[in-house]
Formats: sequence, C-alpha cells, structure tokens
Amino acid sequence: MVANPPSADDTSPARRSPARRPTMKDIARRAGVSESAVSFALNDRPGVSEITRNRVRRVAEQLGWRPSTAARALSGEGAATVGLVVARPAGTLGVDSFFLQLISGIQEVLSERHLGLLFQVVEDVDAECAVYRRWWAEHRVDGVLVVDPRTDDPRAALLDELGLPGVVIGGVPEGGHPGLSTVWADDAGAMASVVGRLHALGHRRIVHIAGLPGLAHTERRIRSLRAEAERLGLTEARSVTTDYSDAEGAAVTRGVLTDEAPPTALVYDNDVMAVAGIAAATGLGYAVPDDVSIVAWEDSALCRLVEPWLAALSRDTVSFGRSAARELTALLDGGPARTVQVPVPELIERESIGPVRSGG
Repeated sequence: MVANPPSADDTSPARRSPARRPTMKDIARRAGVSESAVSFALNDRPGVSEITRNRVRRVAEQLGWRPSTAARALSGEGAATVGLVVARPAGTLGVDSFFLQLISGIQEVLSERHLGLLFQVVEDVDAECAVYRRWWAEHRVDGVLVVDPRTDDPRAALLDELGLPGVVIGGVPEGGHPGLSTVWADDAGAMASVVGRLHALGHRRIVHIAGLPGLAHTERRIRSLRAEAERLGLTEARSVTTDYSDAEGAAVTRGVLTDEAPPTALVYDNDVMAVAGIAAATGLGYAVPDDVSIVAWEDSALCRLVEPWLAALSRDTVSFGRSAARELTALLDGGPARTVQVPVPELIERESIGPVRSGG
C-alpha cells in the first residue's frame, strides 16, 4: 500500500535542518580574502595587514563564528575546558550540598571566561590519576581543579610531570609545585572553636562523626579535636570515620549513643549525616539538645528543615568555588602559583545545641 501524499491543508510542522555553524570559508567569502588569510587574522599570526585583520575579525563577529575547541587542541592552543574529577562513592554526592555550591561558584567564573567544565566521578585516586593522564594525552583540558586532598597524595607530582596547571581545593600550603595553586580553609581552627564552645556549655563527652579517612581535611579535624581535648582535659572525646552517607551517619550515631557512657555532644562532618543523626537519636528516645547537642559541618537548607534546627559551621562555599576558579584562570593566563586562605567557617548556634544537663 502506498502512503497518501500530504494534503494541501496539512499543518504538521516541517522538519527543520540543524543550523550550520559558520566556517572560515564563509568568513573568507564574505571578507573577500583567502582562507589562509582568515586563519592568520583570527589566530593573530603575521602574514596579513592590520586592515585585513580587522576586516576579517569584524566579519567573523557578524557571522557569529567561534573557534572549534577540537581544532584549538590539535594546534596546541588549548581546549577552552578545565577538568574536575571526584573520587568518592557516587551515591554520596547527590545530596552533598558542599559540592553543589562549590561547582556553582566554579561555573560562575568559568562562564565569564567562556570556559567549559569537564566533570567525572571515579572510584578512587588511582582512577583519578588515569583520567588526568588521558585528558592530557587527548588535549581535553587546559587545567584541573583538584578536590579532597589526601594525606599521602600522588596527584600533585603527577600534574607536575604532565605540566598540567591545577588548583588544589582544601589542601594545606605546600612548596615544590610551581604549577599548582592552593585554596584552603582552616579546618583545625574551626574544630577548635566548636570544641571550645561545647566545653563552655559543660560538655565533656564529645564524639566527632568524621568523613572519609585519609582525606587531609578529615585528618586535620581529627588532630584538632585530639589537641583541644588534651588542652581542656577531655578524656572522652574521640572521632569515628564514615563514608559521609546518611546511612553510616545514622549507624554510628546509634552505636555511640548506646555506649555505657554515651556522648553529650556530637559533631558531624557534613549536614546530611547530622540530619540522619537527629533522626537516629530521637529514635532512641534522646531529646535534642536536652540529652545530646548536635553540630553539623557545612550549613545548608537541610539544617533548617529539621526539628530542632541544626547548629552548623557556616562558610560561603559558592565564594570558595569562585576563588578556586579564579586561581586556575590566573594560572592559565601565565600567573604564578599562589596559596589563598578563605575565611574560617563560623559556628551558627541554633536549637540543636545547648548546655549539658547536670550529671551529663
């Protein structure tokens, strides 16, 4: 059976052809010059007069021409893209407000410079290093943003070897890496301020429910808790590491609260675990903050969507991301490596923190 031809009153929309990108040939035709002259003019190379250069650029702007990032990479002129690899369990990232805000700040700066962001989640640091090697070999990125610095971290040396500029976010200042800048916050100082405040409220049994072991900021917070506990004579302060997930946050909370001498204060390394901790504590019959005070690291909307509202360490994470992206673009522009410290997170006291009950 042969299909009937469309009738004259058929109003179905016609199929549109995809828009064609303007090419150097189009510019050459419009400007009345050769394609090689267009290439010289647009790549700022000698071989054409200033009058021709200006005419070619004006025509390119009128046509809406933009350079191909693939062609730029092949010619060694850069990919107009920066990379970000996260080596964490993928399931823990979807509800992590820190990374969402950090990437928002990064993207603000990159969009101003018309730079793309290539993002990938991998299993571990070895896989992350493999990604860097592949990106470098394929000219995929001009530089990288490195998160979650480790205590024994191979990435700085690898980036040095590859000659790939980078910014370490959350690291501590280190020398010997001329192509790497660092943007960091004083986690140890923030932990000391939290422990000092809880001590002032009468708390002596404090448990820090920490994030992933081996991360530099996790270890700094653990060391700071130990140092402050020793200074203040707190013999029952300790840290327990987790994978940052709500499931492990809740499980550890139930574990420590059913100890023979349960803590009177809990400090969580992110907001997700702290929210899960409130649910776990109330499920065991604990009242917050009458029986146990709770503090979250990283303030977010989650902290104000639970009852009671969560006390939290607050910082401008979007600004943190902007700072990191600016440092990377400065490196790409040929600037020197720098170390930039952002403000120490500030404790916002809300209803989940209070004085310890007598005998607590």
